[in-house]
Amino acid sequence: MQRSLSGIKPTATPHLGNHLGMVMPAIALQRDHDPVYFVADYHALTTIRDPALMKQWSYEIAAYFLAFGLDPEKATFFRQSDVPEVCELQWLLTCIVNMGLLERAHAWKAAKDRGDEGSNVHGLFAYPVLMAADILIYDSHVVPVGKDQVQHVEMTRDMAERFNHLFGETFVLPKASVRENVGTIPGLDGQKMSKSYGNTITLMQSPKKLRKQVMQVVTDSTPLEDPKDPDTCNVFSLYKLFATPEEQAELAGRYRAGNFGYGHAKQALFEVMDAHVAPARERYDSLMGNTDELEEFLMAGAAKARIKAREVLNRARAAVGFRAV
Repeated sequence: MQRSLSGIKPTATPHLGNHLGMVMPAIALQRDHDPVYFVADYHALTTIRDPALMKQWSYEIAAYFLAFGLDPEKATFFRQSDVPEVCELQWLLTCIVNMGLLERAHAWKAAKDRGDEGSNVHGLFAYPVLMAADILIYDSHVVPVGKDQVQHVEMTRDMAERFNHLFGETFVLPKASVRENVGTIPGLDGQKMSKSYGNTITLMQSPKKLRKQVMQVVTDSTPLEDPKDPDTCNVFSLYKLFATPEEQAELAGRYRAGNFGYGHAKQALFEVMDAHVAPARERYDSLMGNTDELEEFLMAGAAKARIKAREVLNRARAAVGFRAV
């Protein structure tokens, strides 16, 4: 069985884009892969300066995965910082990777284009090396990514191949698994949903708060009595992500018939979203009310992950002439 690896940064409460683009596809992999998931708190440290928030958001991610069906018997789930071996492997890789490769990373090129690379932390520049260590230290075969993240896996392969060339076969070469069927999730304003745009929808909140957020989805000014085009409506675009084909056809017919307001459409969107999240919400709230249980879950996952991490790290240490630890 192939091992897959996915990480998610604790930089905010998971939103709808995270839910559909990463969380649910990752959980689905436990059916036919050996999945390894981690809360990428080392990566988040490049921007997060509030230790209480770092801890809170890490717990929220763990609770979110469990609430939506992660099975601890099938998947390994842990905090990245609870497996410090990854930092030593990062150093070994840092010593063989060329500056030119890191300078081609999308995030660093964007910083240079903005002219603010001098004010950024070294962690941003070294980010691809830590990400490579994350992937290689578990002998990952597959890394599910969006199209914009394929470069990370390609850079990881470059580093692994160079290390293998210099010191002998040490690392498994991972492959990117591109999620072709994950389209852009529209935010409240119709742009791509992103916390940087402030246009996200948070599923895991009370029904009252979720409904209030849904009612903020931007629509046009077509009068209530006029027919409307569901294919150009932000509300309907979101509705399709949760509704059955029959439900979609029924609502589209109401759009086109007229005498149907966007307020009605938003109510339908809220109802289908709430039906999706309701079974998980109770479990999530229970877990967030008992962080000792979450801590136990995360530490158990870390203990399991460290067995593999130590094996791979010692393989790399031996390759460069260090003793095993």
